[in-house]
Amino acid sequence: MRKVLITGASGGIGLGVAKLLAAKKYQITLVARREEALNKAKNSLAGIGHTIHVCDLTKPEDVQKLVTHIEGHSYDILINNAGVGMYGQFIQMPLDEQLSSMQLNMNTLVVLSYAFLKKAKSGDALVNVASMLGHSSFPGASVYAATKSFVANFSESLWFEFKKKNIFILGFNPGATRTDFHSNAGGETSSYPEFVLSNIEDVANDLVRALEKRNKPRVVSGWKNRMMLFTFKLLSRSTAVNIMGGISPGMKY
Repeated sequence: MRKVLITGASGGIGLGVAKLLAAKKYQITLVARREEALNKAKNSLAGIGHTIHVCDLTKPEDVQKLVTHIEGHSYDILINNAGVGMYGQFIQMPLDEQLSSMQLNMNTLVVLSYAFLKKAKSGDALVNVASMLGHSSFPGASVYAATKSFVANFSESLWFEFKKKNIFILGFNPGATRTDFHSNAGGETSSYPEFVLSNIEDVANDLVRALEKRNKPRVVSGWKNRMMLFTFKLLSRSTAVNIMGGISPGMKY
C-alpha cells in the first residue's frame, strides 16, 4: 500500500485530495494544526490505517517535529499543500503577519521538500501546491502571489533535477477555489466573479490526475485559469495587472 503525507489536510483541497487517494487504496497521513478537525477528516476517508499528525507549520519547532517524522517513516508521496494568504494592500497589513506567511509558504515547504527528497526512491513523488497567481500577479495580495511564484519556480527546477532518478516533482497551480482560505485571508469567495471560481472536487481531481500521469512539471487546474493565463500573454503587462487588480478582494479595502 502506497503511503502519502499531505499538509494542510484538515479541509479544502488537501482533504479533497486525501479522499480521492484513500478511495484508490493509498494510506494517508493528514497534517494540520487542529486535532479535532484532523480526526474528523480522517474519519471521512475510505479504507483503514490512516493517521494524523498535529503540527502548526508556522512554528519552527513543529516543522522540525514533522521533519523528524518524515525521516523516520517511509512515504511514497509528499503533498505540500499547507499555505496561507492575506487580502489587503501591502502597507495596510501587519508586516509580521506577512513575514509569517512567507515562512510557511516558502521556508517550511523547502524544509519539508528537502527532508522528503533526501530519502526519496525511484517512483516516489513530491507535489508542491502553488497557485495560478504564481504565473501572474495579484494586487491586494502581493506577498501571497510572490510566495506562490517562488513555489512554482522551485518545483519546476526540482522536476528537472530529479527526473532521471524517476522521482516525479509537480508544481500544481489551482485558481480561486471555494474553500475557507478566502475567509481566513480576510475576504470571501463571493468577492470573486463567479466565472473564476472552481470547486474543491474539480481541483482535487486535477491534482490526482496529474500525479498519476506524471508527464508535466507544471499543471494549472481548470480550463478557465489556463485560458486566463494564455490571454495574459497576448496583453501588455500593465493591462494584465489592471485586470487582476480589478477582481482582487484585497483592493476593495
